[in-house]
Amino acid sequence: MLKVAQTGQEVTVNPSVLESNGENVLFSVTARSPAKHLRKGKVYELNLSYRYNNGLNQDTVGRLPFLLGEYTYDEQKKDQLVITKQFSFPYTPAKSPGELVAVPVVREIQSGGKRLKGKEMRLARGIVTTGRLVVRQDTTIELLPETADNNMSGTRVLPFYFDAGQSSIRNYLGTNVTALEDFIEANQHTEKVMIVAGHSPDSLDRHDPRLADKRVQALTKYYKHRVDTDSYLNSVRNIQFESQAYHRRWDLFLNKVQTSALKPEQIDSVVLLINDTPGSYEQKEKSLHKLSFFDYLEEYIYPVMRFGTVAVKYTAPKRYDSEIYLLSKKIVEKQTEGDALTPEELRYSATLTPLLAEKQRIYETSVAMTGSWQAYHNLGVVLLQRSEKEVSDKVRRAYLRRAATNFTLAAHRNPTAEMFYHVAAAYHRANDRLEALQNYDYAIKLGGTHPILDKVFADKAALEIEIGQLDDALGSMSYSSKTYQNTMNRGLIYLLKDNYPGAAKFYQEALVLKPNDPMAYYCLAVIAARTKNEAEMGQQLRRAVQVDRAFAQRAVEDLEFRDFASSKTFLEAVR
Repeated sequence: MLKVAQTGQEVTVNPSVLESNGENVLFSVTARSPAKHLRKGKVYELNLSYRYNNGLNQDTVGRLPFLLGEYTYDEQKKDQLVITKQFSFPYTPAKSPGELVAVPVVREIQSGGKRLKGKEMRLARGIVTTGRLVVRQDTTIELLPETADNNMSGTRVLPFYFDAGQSSIRNYLGTNVTALEDFIEANQHTEKVMIVAGHSPDSLDRHDPRLADKRVQALTKYYKHRVDTDSYLNSVRNIQFESQAYHRRWDLFLNKVQTSALKPEQIDSVVLLINDTPGSYEQKEKSLHKLSFFDYLEEYIYPVMRFGTVAVKYTAPKRYDSEIYLLSKKIVEKQTEGDALTPEELRYSATLTPLLAEKQRIYETSVAMTGSWQAYHNLGVVLLQRSEKEVSDKVRRAYLRRAATNFTLAAHRNPTAEMFYHVAAAYHRANDRLEALQNYDYAIKLGGTHPILDKVFADKAALEIEIGQLDDALGSMSYSSKTYQNTMNRGLIYLLKDNYPGAAKFYQEALVLKPNDPMAYYCLAVIAARTKNEAEMGQQLRRAVQVDRAFAQRAVEDLEFRDFASSKTFLEAVR
C-alpha cells in the first residue's frame, strides 16, 4: 500500500520557500496520490514537521491523511486523489534557516494498529524574513527632571471616561479611580473640588438629555463617599464642591479635532461643517457621517468626548531640606520613617547616584509611598535603561514588561498621548504586540501635539507591518509625515505586495533622507534578486556591506539570495 501510494505521488508547497507573515509562517501543501492505494481499515498519510537549528530541533506541523472527506478526485486525472490544506507555525528567529519535511506513513485505523513509515521527503526550505525588515527608530524616553521643591500645594486634575450612553464609573483603561482613591487616602488638605462632565455627539450619548448631569452626579457622589470612608483629615462639609455639565458643546469637540492627527484640510472641513453649516445638533452630527474620514472621528474623537474631570485644589505643609541622599538611603532600607523627606526630595535623591539599581530602589520606594505619576514614570525609564544592559533576552523582556507596567500606572495618573506612547513603546520593545497596539490607539484617542501623534502613528504602522496588517499600516502612515522610518516601511509594504518598482522608488527616497543607508541598499538588493537582476543585486549588496559588514552575514543566511548564493557576483559582494 505504501509503495502504490508513493508511485507517481506529487507534493507541492506554496510558497515554495517558506516566509514569515507577522508572528506566523503560513503556507499550503497540496498532495496527489493514486486512488488505487486506498484500502478499507487503513490510511496513507503524510506527517509534516519543521526541522531547524542544524537538525537539533523538530516541531510537528500537521498531517495530510487520505481519508474520506479529506481528499477529492483530480478533475484531469480521475485516478488521482488530491488534498490541499493550510498550515502555520509560530515564527522565531531560531527557526531560520530550516526545512519542512514529510514522512509517508501507512497505518491501520483501529486503535493500536500497525504502522509502516516510508522515506522522509524534504518539501521546502525556510524561512524568508524580508517581512521583518521593519524600520522603527526608537525614541529615547528620558527621565523627568527632579527638583527638591518642598511646596506641595497645587491642583490635581484627574480625567475619567465613560462608556457610550452610560454614567456609571468604570474601573479599567481610561479611568483614574485608583489615582483618585490614592489621593483621598493621602489626606492632603482639600479646599475645593470642581467636577465637570460632557457627552459625545453620537446617538447613544445624546439620546439622554441629562446624561452629562448624571455623570457629574456619579463622580460627585463617588468622591464624597470616598472622603467619608477613607479620609481622616478632610470632611465633605469642609470642602467646597462646584460642578458643571456640558451639553451639546461643539467647541469641546472642535478642540479635540484640532489636536488630532487629521490633516489641516480635514480639520478645516469639520470646523466649516460645525460652525458655518445650518442645522440642528443632530443634523450636524449626521453630516459628520458623510465625511470620508468619519471612522477616525468615531474611533479616536467620540470616545474622549464621553468624559468627566475631577479637579482638586489642595495644600500641604512645607518641609525643609536636609541630608537628602543619606536620608533617602535610610528610608529605602527602612531605617527611618518615609516622611523624613518630601516626595519630591525622595525622587530627587535618585539623581544623586549613578547606580541604576540604587535609582530603581529609590523610585520603587517613592511609588510605594506616594503613588505619584512622576515616580512611576521614572521607575519605568530606569527599568528601560537596565534592559538595555542585559545580555539575556529573557531578562531583558522581563525588565521591559515591568517598565511598561510602570508607564501604564504613570499614564493613568497623568493621561496624555505622550504617556501612553511610552507604554506602547515599552510593550513594543518587549514584543508584546497586542498590548502595544492597544496603547498606541489610546494615545491617539487622547490627542496631542503633532510631533507626538506623528511618532505614534509611525510606530503603530511599524507594529502593524510586524503582525502582517499591511493595509492598516498604510492607513496609519497616512496620518504621519514623510520621515525616513515611514518611507522605508512604505517601501517594505510595496515589496511584500510584489510591487517592485514602487518599492524601489521609496527606498531611493529613503536614501535621499538618509544618505548611504545600508538597510536601504540591502532592500534594493532584495528587489534586484527577486527580479533576477544579478548585476543590480551585486551592486546594491556591495554598497550595504561596505557601510556595515553585518549585512554580509545577513545576506549569506538570507534565502532571498538563494539563486545567487554560489555566483561570482554574490560572493564578491559579501567578501
